[in-house]
Amino acid sequence: MSNIERDDDEYTGSMEYLLEKSYELFETTLFRGDRKVALVLTTAVFIGSTYLLTHRYPAYGAGLFLKISETIVSGNYAFPARVAGYTRNGVPFAYPPLAFYVNAVLLDLGVSPLRIARVLPAMVTSIAFVPYFYLAREFLPSSGKAGVAAIIAAVTPMLLQWHLSAGGIVRAPAFFLLLSGLYVGVRLFRYRTRLSLTVAPVLFGLLLLTHPTYSTFFAASYVLFFLREQRSLDGLGRGLVVAGGGLLIASPWILRVVSTHGLDVFTSAAGTHGGLGAGVTVFLDRLGDPFVATPATVVWYVLLLLGIYAFVRRERYFLPLWFVASVFLMDEIRFAFIPGVMILTIGLTDVLPAIYARLSGSGSKRTAASQIAITAVVLCLLVSLGGLFVAGQSVTNHDAMPAFIDHEDTTAMSWVQAETPSDAEFVVVGDAAEWFPYVTDRTILVGPWGVEWRTPTAYQRQMDAYRGISDCDTARCLTHTIRSHGYRPSYLYIPKGEYTVRGISTVQSDRMRRSLERSNRYQISYENPGVLVVRVRAPE
Repeated sequence: MSNIERDDDEYTGSMEYLLEKSYELFETTLFRGDRKVALVLTTAVFIGSTYLLTHRYPAYGAGLFLKISETIVSGNYAFPARVAGYTRNGVPFAYPPLAFYVNAVLLDLGVSPLRIARVLPAMVTSIAFVPYFYLAREFLPSSGKAGVAAIIAAVTPMLLQWHLSAGGIVRAPAFFLLLSGLYVGVRLFRYRTRLSLTVAPVLFGLLLLTHPTYSTFFAASYVLFFLREQRSLDGLGRGLVVAGGGLLIASPWILRVVSTHGLDVFTSAAGTHGGLGAGVTVFLDRLGDPFVATPATVVWYVLLLLGIYAFVRRERYFLPLWFVASVFLMDEIRFAFIPGVMILTIGLTDVLPAIYARLSGSGSKRTAASQIAITAVVLCLLVSLGGLFVAGQSVTNHDAMPAFIDHEDTTAMSWVQAETPSDAEFVVVGDAAEWFPYVTDRTILVGPWGVEWRTPTAYQRQMDAYRGISDCDTARCLTHTIRSHGYRPSYLYIPKGEYTVRGISTVQSDRMRRSLERSNRYQISYENPGVLVVRVRAPE
C-alpha cells in the first residue's frame, strides 16, 4: 500500500488533471451555447478545486471501499464472498458491486488509491450538477431560476459532504445516476416519451448496482412523480416497466448475494439505517444548538422556509411535499435537499426581493433591479460559504470535512505493515481505523464499517465498542473497555493530539502516553509526532 504515501506528486497531478478536464468541458458547453450549464460547471469546479487544494488527504474514509476493490483485483475479478481485515472474521461483501469494479479497474491500471479517493469524487460530483440543472428546469418557472438552483446545489454542504469526500468513489456516481434518473423520470410521466421509457430502467438498474439508499430515494421519487404527473393505468405501467427493468439488470448481483449470504443480509443492513421517520430526527438535529452560531445554516434554512411559504401560498404543493416525504423516508438529510434547494431558490429569487420591495416601498422597476441584486449578493454569499465548508471551515452545524488520516498516520501504518506479524490483530483508536486494514493489511478487531451487513445487533455492538475505546484517555480506560467487550488485541494504535471519532474532532490527552509508559501491560513499540503503536504484553 505504499502508493498511498505518494501524496506530493498526486496532490499536484490531480489538481492539474481536474482543471484541464474541467476547462475542456466548460469550453465545450460555452461554445455550444449552454451558458447556464457552463456557469454551473464553473461553480462546481471551483468548489471541487477548493476541496483538492485544502485536502492533501481525502476527507473521511474510503479504506473499506478500496479494500473491496483490491480484493476484487486479487481474485481476478471474481465476486468476493467476504472482505478481510474489518473485524476478525471480515465482513460480508453484499454491497452493490458496480462502483467497486470500476475502482478495481482503476487500481489494476496503476492509478494510486489516493488519487482515486481524492479526484474521482470531485470530478463526478461536479458533473452531477448538470443533470440537476435540467431536473430543476422541470419544476421551476424559468431556466434562469433553474441555473440559480443548480449553482446553489453545487455549493450546498448537505449535498457536498458525502459526495466530495473519499466515500464519493461510490456515492458520487450514485448521486449522478440518481439526478439523471430523476430528470428522466419527470419526462417519463410528464411527456411520456419513448426514450425516457428506455433510459429510466437502465438508470434504475445501474443505481441498484451502485448504492441501495440512493435506489430507495429513486423509487420513492418515481412514485411521487407518478401521483403528480400521470395517475393512470398507463402511468402505472410505465412505473412497473422501470421497476421491473431495473430489477432485471440488477438481478445477477441480487441472486448472487442471496445465494451466498441469504436474504437476511439486506434486512440487516436496512435495520442499521434508522427506518421510516429517522430523517425527521436528523433534520431537527441540524436545527440544534449550533444553529444560532452558524450563519450558513441560518441562510439555507431561512431561504428554505421562505420558499415553502411561497409554494404553499401559490398552491403549488409538490416540491414541499417531496421535501417532507424525503425527510420522513430517508435518514440522510442530503436527499431532502434535492427538492429543498429548488424550494429555497424561490425563497431567494422571489420572496426576498418582495420583502425588500415592501419594506422599502420600491416601484416595479426598482423591484426587478432589487431582485437581481439580492439574488446576486446572496448567491455570492452561499458560494463563499460553500467554499469555506469544503476547505474544512465549520461554517454550518455540519462538522468541517476532516481527513481521517494524515502523513503521520501513513508513516505509522507503513511501519506496522513492515514490522508487525501478518496475523497481528489491532485495536485502533479513532477514525484512522477505517483506513487501517487497507493501508497495513492487518486486522482490526473493533470497527462498525461493513458490519451492517451482518445484523443490527452486531453493528451496534461494534459501534458501542468503537466509541467507548476511542473516547478513552488513559491506559486503564483502554484496558477496561477492551476487556468488557471481550477483545484480545496484539497491538493498539493510538493517535496523539487531535483526531476524529465518527468525523467529530477530539484531542487525545497527554495522560494517555504517560499512563501507557507506567503500565506493565503495554510497551510503546513505535512513535511519531502523531501516533503511538503499542504492543500488548499481557493478554486482554
